[in-house]
Amino acid sequence: MTAEGDADRTAGFEVATGAGGVPAGGARDREAAVRSAFEGLLQIRRLMNTGTATPDAVPAEWERRRPVRAVALALEAAGIPPSAVGTDGGRVTTGYCVRVADQAGVVRVDWLGPPGSGVAYAAPDELRKCAAVLRRLGWEALEYRGPRGRRYLEVEPAP
Repeated sequence: MTAEGDADRTAGFEVATGAGGVPAGGARDREAAVRSAFEGLLQIRRLMNTGTATPDAVPAEWERRRPVRAVALALEAAGIPPSAVGTDGGRVTTGYCVRVADQAGVVRVDWLGPPGSGVAYAAPDELRKCAAVLRRLGWEALEYRGPRGRRYLEVEPAP
């Protein structure tokens, strides 16, 4: 766990990147926490992007420094589920997984799930939904194919 992750945990909210376990708490509590965190993010945008005609549509500097957390929060706030891993390290839920990409400031969004869940078939449509959400919020999201034709997004703040 990084110091940044510790700070998120002590604040009472941990962003679900899809790389960890199932978020703690009930669905209703989680939904309220995500909604509150996302409203906070939009408020940061309004305060920091004062020179922009539509401050809600441009990632703030805070997001540019923490793109994994910002992208994951945007996706979950839009109702897109995160993937999760169980205690044995295997996938237990199907959804997005956000992680650092090979390039600085760029994150990768994969659509992952348990074996046999059909994620490869669902990935194109689900990643398009993710890309649409992120583009509305001022992120560039480009789809690529990796090894074995697996689709994923590379996401970065729009210039």
